[in-house]
Amino acid sequence: MQLLSTAEQMQRFDRSAIGTYAIPGIVLMENAGRAFVDFLEQHVGSLLGKLVVVVCGKGNNGGDGFVIARHLSNRGAAVHVLLIGKKSDVKGDAQTNLSILLKMLRSKRSSVAFHEVPTVGKMNTVTTSLSDSPAVVVDALFGTGFAGAVRSPYREAIEWMNSLRTFRAAVDIPSGVNASTGLVENIAVRSNLTVTMGLAKIGHYVGEGKDHAGIVEIADISIPRFLFQIERQPTYRVHTEDVRRVLPQRPHTAHKYSVGKVLVIAGSRALTGAPFMTAVAAMRAGAGAVILAVPKSLHPPLIKKVTEVMITPLQETDEGTISIQAMDTIQERLRWADVVALGPGLSQNLETRKLVHTLVPSIVQPLVLDADGLGMMAYDISLLKKRRFSTIITPHVGELRLLTKLDRDMIEKERVEVARSQAKSLNTILVLKGSPTIIGTPEGRAFMNSTGNPGMATAGAGDVLTGIIASFAAQGMMPEEAAWAGVFVHGLAGDIAAKKFGQRSLMAMDILEAVPEALQNIEANR
Repeated sequence: MQLLSTAEQMQRFDRSAIGTYAIPGIVLMENAGRAFVDFLEQHVGSLLGKLVVVVCGKGNNGGDGFVIARHLSNRGAAVHVLLIGKKSDVKGDAQTNLSILLKMLRSKRSSVAFHEVPTVGKMNTVTTSLSDSPAVVVDALFGTGFAGAVRSPYREAIEWMNSLRTFRAAVDIPSGVNASTGLVENIAVRSNLTVTMGLAKIGHYVGEGKDHAGIVEIADISIPRFLFQIERQPTYRVHTEDVRRVLPQRPHTAHKYSVGKVLVIAGSRALTGAPFMTAVAAMRAGAGAVILAVPKSLHPPLIKKVTEVMITPLQETDEGTISIQAMDTIQERLRWADVVALGPGLSQNLETRKLVHTLVPSIVQPLVLDADGLGMMAYDISLLKKRRFSTIITPHVGELRLLTKLDRDMIEKERVEVARSQAKSLNTILVLKGSPTIIGTPEGRAFMNSTGNPGMATAGAGDVLTGIIASFAAQGMMPEEAAWAGVFVHGLAGDIAAKKFGQRSLMAMDILEAVPEALQNIEANR
């Protein structure tokens, strides 16, 4: 599974490599520069004879840029280096590589030009003089330690880079992006390619960072791999091979009751589609048997729509929601089930809420709680915190705000840390839906999804996700695995459906119908 780091974690790895294992920082810088140019050639082809502009800052990211300029020159590129600042401001390993570069300039055979750019006025003069549009511009302004707003003259340097109709490549992370959160305060480089060192950073894949990073390549700069052990609060990005590894294989002796029994408690007179999609998604994801427990007035229409799902009619209120009088029937079905999915389409009826508040503590199976079920928990959050059995909740930002009273903007800006911290606070596996979906666990782990698209922001998509996760848990996957694998499959199904219908026209049923193909794609090379 792909491990991601925050800016602080990566800085700690660097310090350990240099301080504990005596790997000189200048060696790491040299390796970073060479690896960057290798990846750049993979994406743009030969650099021979091409004009490349390298925009450098005063720190170690700029030092990487000086190394990159040297290797670009060795490979036949015509290189212009712009130092945004003064030469006297460059220190340490970066200063050593700047000195090497400046000595190269003394040779008539050098293909490198150097420009000291301490002011906006000087920058305008230099950039105007670059009459030929560069084939590539390299962003080596800031490193992973950057946070906050970009100020002048760096802001103007980024504006100039973004204005070029050319290939932009960033060193480690696009300048202006917070490597830990993906936050862009005011402006950031919009890269086609980012070559990052050691580990990918969380900020490459969340928030605005995802829109700015382009393709992310990870360079091995010879930091010992065993240093990349994050014992507390690790963050992982989920890929196909991870899901393939945990999907259960059916034995030849399998029968319908041995490969997962899911009880879906859902629906109301006004919301008939949600229980249907959840139940069918559970079947499509591999559950052997599904019972759908719904208000009795939903039984006639649903029995016509589904033939494989068993439907249990429940006593209902005058509003067509599940009544407290249905408790005995539900308890009987609970004794049958391996996993329970609760919430889609329940409404916020007061009597139904009383039923749910009574029901949640009594469920001894893994519970997947979504939609109206989550809304009901907001009235007594202790019901979640006190559960002794695994609980998976799948809120979007608005639902999590109701549960936690956190600010909506804060949830969006700190998606990873919020999912992690609130999973612990609520004693749940927390699936924070969005872009990207983050799965937090009570133990402090966080998993970032790598599939899905904006077209999946459509009514009913969450009901499909609930069914998939419940199905995986019922088939014997650990609840944590069922959550992140279910999110991945759901997103992959959305990507498959979007190729067929386009993102704008995507509907939840399109995602549901693509689940079998998503699973086939994942298992193709098993």
